Amino acid sequence: MSEYTLHELRCFDAVVRDGGFQAAAERLHRSHPSVFSAVAKLERQLGLELLDRSGYRVRPTEAGQAFHRKVRLLLHEAEELQTYAEQLAVGEEAELRVVIGDLCPLPPVLGLLGSFFAQHPQTRLHLQFEAVTGPWERLLDENADLIVHRVPKSDVRMEWVDLGKVAMVPVVAPGFLPFPPTPDLTPQRMQAFTQCVLRDSAQHPAEPGHYLVEGAPRCTVPDHLMKKELVLHGMAWGHLPRFLIEPELRDGRLLSIAGQHFPGVIEDLSAARRRDRPHGPVAERLWEHLAGQPPVLRPALGRVPGVKAAAR
Repeated sequence: MSEYTLHELRCFDAVVRDGGFQAAAERLHRSHPSVFSAVAKLERQLGLELLDRSGYRVRPTEAGQAFHRKVRLLLHEAEELQTYAEQLAVGEEAELRVVIGDLCPLPPVLGLLGSFFAQHPQTRLHLQFEAVTGPWERLLDENADLIVHRVPKSDVRMEWVDLGKVAMVPVVAPGFLPFPPTPDLTPQRMQAFTQCVLRDSAQHPAEPGHYLVEGAPRCTVPDHLMKKELVLHGMAWGHLPRFLIEPELRDGRLLSIAGQHFPGVIEDLSAARRRDRPHGPVAERLWEHLAGQPPVLRPALGRVPGVKAAAR
């Protein structure tokens, strides 16, 4: 069997997708006879009848359907390879766009990014901050090369490397509640109290809000630092990253209300990028740099050792 060409595979793919040779020719900007000839040659080389030409529309045979699934994968890889070659031809990237999410502990993560870009001064770091599902939207809209945030790991368009875990703890200020914050506190008892939530920076949010108490009054803020201040001043309650409130939990300025009904949650902090897009040489080195790091955080949801009884 002689080798077939990408041109023949592209012609076959276009005929299957468009249901005819003329439509395929228009898609590929080729003549009808050239597309017909390419597919016929492919069938001869394979010794397979790939298309059923008996009806009004051309349809793949059973063998053609199975072969087409493999062809789509190969053509996708060929497109990625071409794009990657074009990136290599122009040299290393002039800029990489990184989006930091609201769950990101800034000192260790900025330390990782800073040490990497100090070794790659020819590539400028373009850094942005987004909240809730904003990082995902930036990445999927191709407005970011990499994000550091929690990741919807069921989304096959993304690949990720885990950087650590972030504990989200429900907290109040002392005196905010007119009753002791016991572990059996229920959402119904919290309905009367203002809950502070983060505003999703995505233009089209991909999921509903997190940790919300239905029917409770709410205030919204753009980031966890402002949320922390509102909770500290007794203006609301809410879930906050433990790395951000460790000192306040220790000295009693914030009280955890974690229990059966508000258990808190541990989120994976990950670096993520598009799986279905090529990446330039500096982006690849950054990915390897992040993948080789130890966890930036080790989470804990329980009481902090040494906390006074009144601060629990």
